[in-house]
Amino acid sequence: MSEQTQSSQYTSDLPERVVVAMRQHGSPGYPRAFEVWYAHLSGEMPALSMAMGAIITGSEGQVGAADIDNLYDRFISTERLARQAERTSLQVLGEIDSLMSLVDRALDSSERYHGRLSAMSDEVPPMTDRQRLREWVEALVMSTREEVVRKTQLESQLKDSSNEIRHLREALETTRAEALTDPLTGLANRRHFEEMLQKSIDQATLQREPFALVMADIDFFKTFNDAHGHLTGDQVLRLVARTMKDKFKEKAVISRFGGEEFAIILPEADIVAGKFGAETVRQALLTRELIKRSTNENLGRITISLGVSAYRRGDTAGSLVDRADQALMQAKRDGRNRTITEEALDTTSRVA
Repeated sequence: MSEQTQSSQYTSDLPERVVVAMRQHGSPGYPRAFEVWYAHLSGEMPALSMAMGAIITGSEGQVGAADIDNLYDRFISTERLARQAERTSLQVLGEIDSLMSLVDRALDSSERYHGRLSAMSDEVPPMTDRQRLREWVEALVMSTREEVVRKTQLESQLKDSSNEIRHLREALETTRAEALTDPLTGLANRRHFEEMLQKSIDQATLQREPFALVMADIDFFKTFNDAHGHLTGDQVLRLVARTMKDKFKEKAVISRFGGEEFAIILPEADIVAGKFGAETVRQALLTRELIKRSTNENLGRITISLGVSAYRRGDTAGSLVDRADQALMQAKRDGRNRTITEEALDTTSRVA
């Protein structure tokens, strides 16, 4: 069998292999999961395949809905938006080239017109030579009329090109916003979070302004997702996201860090203010009951665990996230549904 035939056979068998892998690893059966497994098994996205391998190794071979959503958001949707942004950027550049060409044509036409006027002004016939004077005036009128027509055409083309550039710029801005937004919750995605965290660190270093970082995780989300289904799990994520939006001030950067984990940057907040904000969200969730839309069944209340760290001079993004994450893990070890700050970490947690 030739190499080309083998490649064709491999490609045609790929959908079947995807379905087998999904069943083998306990993945949900919705389209997004199929797309993730297809990208993994096709070898088209090595980074995704490495992340998938790490999940399979670390979870006894099981790849759940939260894992699928995380992989999709990190690799597939980001890659798709990046390609779309690149295409739109190339279109913008093409339109700008066209616009510059139109401007060059307008300038060239204007120079020629003024050149003709200058030449004709040097050749004005004497008032006594009525025939030559009439011909000179007719030539001037004709030249001016031609220039008006050219200018009108160029103005129309410039207007069309400017409108197209405006539309493309709006499309590019929309694509960029989508590339920085988690599609399920409407919060900032991890890429945006990482950009804003570094920006916050830079600003805090220069201006000596404090800020706090809150890491939050939905308690028993995987169990809940497995028991009630992926769509209800999505409803839980939206409820938590909506509660965070309601309780944090506008300057806060609220993001879906991955799966059921969230990260919140609180500007101008020390560790005390950070804990207060985290507790505000935790308490607010306790007052909200989740109703399953398809059956109107009351599924009870959702709880979250939270860890809080505050910027210290010399911090990196990694060190700040690590302390908040350790505090979050301590909250889970202490029984969940609570907020722990980095100051409350025991010695063992700090070493770990």
